[in-house]
Amino acid sequence: MTKAREHGPARVWTLPTGAIQENAVLVAGQDGEGFLIDPGDDAEALLALVRGSGVTVRGILLTHAHFDHIGAVQPLREALGVPVYLHPADRPIYERGAESAARWNLPFTQPAAPDAGIAHGQTFQAGDLTLTARELPGHAPGHVVFVGDGFVVAGDTLFQGSIGRTDLPGGNHPQLIEGIGRELLSLPDETAVYPGHGPATTVGTERRTNLFLR
Repeated sequence: MTKAREHGPARVWTLPTGAIQENAVLVAGQDGEGFLIDPGDDAEALLALVRGSGVTVRGILLTHAHFDHIGAVQPLREALGVPVYLHPADRPIYERGAESAARWNLPFTQPAAPDAGIAHGQTFQAGDLTLTARELPGHAPGHVVFVGDGFVVAGDTLFQGSIGRTDLPGGNHPQLIEGIGRELLSLPDETAVYPGHGPATTVGTERRTNLFLR
């Protein structure tokens, strides 16, 4: 099983899923309650991760609604019996998931509607774990990041050495750059960044070396 990284009492697991190797993220506090973020594909592997970790998942949180981040939402919400949260500005993208996946000739299970929205500053509590949502559009209109104590689940905003693409419908490059500065680079340098694709990094590393942020 993939190994958790520890941030104080919080533990974070990442599992690359599907053809596009999107990182699903499982976050839990010390008492074993937590959230599953962006279950993109490979529902069985994600279920095995949840069960192997012993985490009690209290909800599925979505950074945004591109198809590679939501492909396992339906089977997992059913298996775990939990609500799904998405920023309302990304609902149109969510509803076109099957259409988007078809353009790549990729299999996709269209999930039923989210159970609730996400707003800037909203906190998600599971036992002793707290995650705070921050709006960071630009890659997608309703993109959010989830900030914990010493880490952030960044979706497709900031990557190791790169940033999210802004040439998709609803993308906005200046908005993304401004949002990264406001919501991510304002965090302490040692804050771990868990992106939607590729390896984890830190705020300080990206501040110093990411050419897109110059």
